[in-house]
Order: sequence, then structure tokens, then C-alpha cells
Amino acid sequence: MNILVTGGAGFIGSNFIYYEREVHPEDRIVCLDALTYAGNLSTLKPLLNDPQFRFVRGNIADRPFVRALFAEEKFDAVVNFAAESHVDRSVENPELFLRSNILGTQVLMDACREYGVARYHQVSTDEVYGDLPLDRPDLFFTEQTPLHTSSPYSASKASADLLVLASARTYGLPVTITRCSNNYGPYHFPEKLIPLMITRALADQPLPVYGTGENVRDWLYVKDHCSAIDLVLRKGRIGEIYNVGGHNERTNLDVVKTILAALGKPESLITFVTDRPGHDRRYAIDPTKIHTQLGWLPTTTFEKGIQTTIDWYLSNREWWENILKGDYQKDYERLYGGARLGENTK
Repeated sequence: MNILVTGGAGFIGSNFIYYEREVHPEDRIVCLDALTYAGNLSTLKPLLNDPQFRFVRGNIADRPFVRALFAEEKFDAVVNFAAESHVDRSVENPELFLRSNILGTQVLMDACREYGVARYHQVSTDEVYGDLPLDRPDLFFTEQTPLHTSSPYSASKASADLLVLASARTYGLPVTITRCSNNYGPYHFPEKLIPLMITRALADQPLPVYGTGENVRDWLYVKDHCSAIDLVLRKGRIGEIYNVGGHNERTNLDVVKTILAALGKPESLITFVTDRPGHDRRYAIDPTKIHTQLGWLPTTTFEKGIQTTIDWYLSNREWWENILKGDYQKDYERLYGGARLGENTK
């Protein structure tokens, strides 16, 4: 297959590309990424000379550019990771999230219809369901849980999901959607909880924890998520939504303490800060559907995954230190001579 992966210079998208090159080396991957703040070309550096891989810099909301790329490449499948995804940033600048996450999704689907793409897959999030009460550990998100968003980010992702389903019903577009719980692992941008805590702890800096740290997340190791997406892309039923969860629920405070213990750092580094507006209390996904229909289950325990992640950050200091310094944003200009946004690179 010739697969377009949008947002492939980001965290989950890049891990998915590496997974595909490992598991399906016969397939060709084209990565489209705008290289905004969370897109890091150095993440994909080992693949830049791979003949089965092509990187293209551009914005999914740029309709003429996207149409030209589809006309040139004749994609068999599209996997859309491209999204603004940081909740705090969405509170500060909602419009950016609407433009990227909603309008960009529509542009991609229009191109899929025009050029006869055989499968469009939307990578979504459990945040479209809102949250669950802390005192009801028996409750989980299923595919039938009503959408109940809490932030501009989650509202934009829910809107995109509805557009995808509407395109399937109105135009017969062959679509699938996955909604995942919180991911962690290599190449995670340092502003997110786990890498933020690792990098700050290594520098003996205060670790900011929202509220009392009692918010619960269902943690999913990123490679497990990638295997689920690959399975749905190839064997999932058209028009279906699949929840992908890790069955690894932890409070934010427990996660931070686990990281400190692994690094031999004191818990006195923890600093409680004012809670985020509309902060969801608990996420927990029921992955029964993807298990019963496609046979998927996560294989990485949180204990193993978090240690693997910590070891990766210890072994790849240059990657995240360049991000913290802002040097990663110079990689595209250095590698490609400052080509303008929207220009193709092979």
C-alpha cells in the first residue's frame, strides 16, 4: 500500500510510521506534517534516506496543496494523526484547534473522495467522551458513550469524528475511527505530563501537578496503540469506531511518584499548582469491541512501559534538550535549505 500519514512528525504519528516500516516493510509511507511547535523532523531522521519513505512539509487545511499531493501520489489509505492536541493551548487559542482539527479533517476527506482512496482512518481520543466520576471505578467509556466534551481541544476532535461519520453516510467514504486513552513512550513532546516530569526531575526542577493530582488516566504504551491502528486500518469494519485502552489506570500523582522513584529523586520536588479549567477527572476505556472483533489487547504493562520510556529519555537527551532549547525547529531549514511551507521533499 501507499499510505499517507498526516502529523507523522509528532509523537504518535512518528511511532506509527516506525511501526509500519518494521511490520510492513513492503508498504510505502508518505508523511505530511506542517512542523508546527510539536512537529519535530529529527524524530524521523533515521528514515529520511529510506526509499520507501517520503517526507512532505505542508498543512492539511491547505486545500490546493493537499489536492496536488493526492493527485501525485494516488494514496491507497490515509491515517490522520494531524491535530493540535494540547488542552492548555486550546483554552488559550481555540480558533487554531478548530482550523487544524476540523477544517483540516474535511479537506483530507474531500481529497480521499476525489481521488478514490480505499480507506480513511481518523485517530481520535477518549477525551471526546468527557470524564468519569472518581468514585465509580466500575464505569468505562464504550463506543456507545455519548460525546460530552470539556475543552476546545476535545470539542474539535469530537466535531472531526462527526464529520468523518457523516462523510461515510452521505458520500459512502470508507472510514474507520479509533479513540485512544493517554499514550506514553519515546518521542513524546516534553510539554506532556510524563516527559515533562522526567525532564524536570533530571534537572532537579519543581514538578508542577494540577490540583491534588487525583485525576485518573488510562495509560497506553504508544507501540500498543500503533498495533491497534494498524489492525483497524487493515481489518476493521468500515464505518466503525474502536476504543483503544491500556487497562492501566493511574492517578497523575501516582505517575509522578513512579517517575521520581525510578530516577532516585525526592518527592519534595512535587509542587501542586492551580487546577486547569474544566479538568477531566477520570478517563477509562473499555476495549472489548476491538478485542472481540479483531483480537487486539495491549501487551505492555505500565510498569514495563514507564521504565522503557524513562530509559529512552535517559539515552536520548539530545533529542529532548534540543526541543527545550528550541533548536529542533531549525532542523527543517538545515536539512532542506529553508524550503517554504507547502513545498515537497523527497
